[in-house]
Amino acid sequence: MTTNTTDTKTGTDTGSRTAAEETPRLQWAKLAPDVYKAMVRLNAAAERGVDPVLAELVKIRASQLNHCAFCLDMHTKDALAAGESVERIVQLSAWEESRHFYTEKELAAIALTEAVTVLTDGFVPDEVFETAARHFDETELSQLIATITVINAWNRFGVTCRLSPGHYTPGQYK
Repeated sequence: MTTNTTDTKTGTDTGSRTAAEETPRLQWAKLAPDVYKAMVRLNAAAERGVDPVLAELVKIRASQLNHCAFCLDMHTKDALAAGESVERIVQLSAWEESRHFYTEKELAAIALTEAVTVLTDGFVPDEVFETAARHFDETELSQLIATITVINAWNRFGVTCRLSPGHYTPGQYK
């Protein structure tokens, strides 16, 4: 089914025909404001000391794996606003085949993100952890793991509540 797209801010028909936007299931942040505020504080604490562009790459990769369209919308826009290239964002979904777009440190963080997010075998492989540990000191590594863990929590809220992408402006929640 297609519908005419309406700009949500102006109410004007944009003329393009797209699929109907899903209605969010639940406005969890409004219904559980103390949890939301705690998540915002946890997010800020987790990111302390993590390079902002690297944090956005990590958030995008976890959001891709978790199929969180809301977080993908947010973090790709924030990454672009922080100076990240479209090319590196696009290639992130195929990072193993596109290694030459990233530094060794970024690759270690992306691999760790994937291992923590997916937990296929119920654990993070030693090789992935050891590679990350070679590129980050213990404090940086702890903050990186916290950042990965927090975006996974945000993704669970976004996917479960079916939050709609496309309405975020860079820096809106900072």
